[in-house]
Amino acid sequence: MIQNQDEHQRRSIRLKEYDYSQAGAYFVTICTCKKECAFGDIVDGEMVLNKYGKVAQEEWLRTTDIRPSVELDEFIIMPNHMHGIVVIVESNVGATGRSPLPKGPIPKSVGAMLAGFKSAVTKRINELRGTPYKPVWQRNYYEHVIRNEDDLNEIREYIANNPLKWDLDKENPNNVAVTCGSPHGEVTSSL
Repeated sequence: MIQNQDEHQRRSIRLKEYDYSQAGAYFVTICTCKKECAFGDIVDGEMVLNKYGKVAQEEWLRTTDIRPSVELDEFIIMPNHMHGIVVIVESNVGATGRSPLPKGPIPKSVGAMLAGFKSAVTKRINELRGTPYKPVWQRNYYEHVIRNEDDLNEIREYIANNPLKWDLDKENPNNVAVTCGSPHGEVTSSL
């Protein structure tokens, strides 16, 4: 039986028709491939970064140097995932002459920023490991459009308290089946 080409396409977890390059605040979660605890450990309710976790933190903080239209708010690198608040402060994306079905993330969007971040972290960690290429991250990420100040403050509190709640965290490998998939459990290919 010949399968329809549409059956091979991955299902997007983005909001349909939403422009992720527009100014606003976004809460993002990125998981490591196979939810490997690659970035350190939780010790007494605090995250202790190892050398790979420090690379991820350094690259996250470099984001504003590379992308002046992005500001960073609260974030946390956890053993096998990270949470962060990204603020796009300007949007110069308009008519670009691109085809209606662009390949890759839209420039100056949340997706483009995260793709660059994930790529830089992967490259540096593979250099430290001495491996030509080994995935560090899952293919996708989870995002939430922050709609108001209450939402923002609630997310900031969630991020700050994440290490304290590690024993109950759904991303803790002691609590979930380990797959290299989306944060929602669907299995997808790695980076």
